[in-house]
Amino acid sequence: MEQFAGIIVGASLFVIIFVSRWACIKGEYYFTKKFWIVFLFTGISGILVSLFVEDTVISSISGIFGFISLWGIGETIKQEERVKKGWFPKRQKKS
Repeated sequence: MEQFAGIIVGASLFVIIFVSRWACIKGEYYFTKKFWIVFLFTGISGILVSLFVEDTVISSISGIFGFISLWGIGETIKQEERVKKGWFPKRQKKS
């Protein structure tokens, strides 16, 4: 298992970035930029988990998840600007 630790962490990083980007786009679309608070809580949670887990791989993945979630705060705010520029669709308000 140890010989695959780097591959496991790298693959997890790839998946976490993909899911976080998707969550940023969908979160801003449905909840506006106020969705940043979700990234704050998940980021802090991920970092705290990484501090208390003894397994190196799981601790690494939790830390990566936490810091990418914190990065998502800025991306969610920037996503609003991208929508204003027309790069992403704007949600139509229901009557």
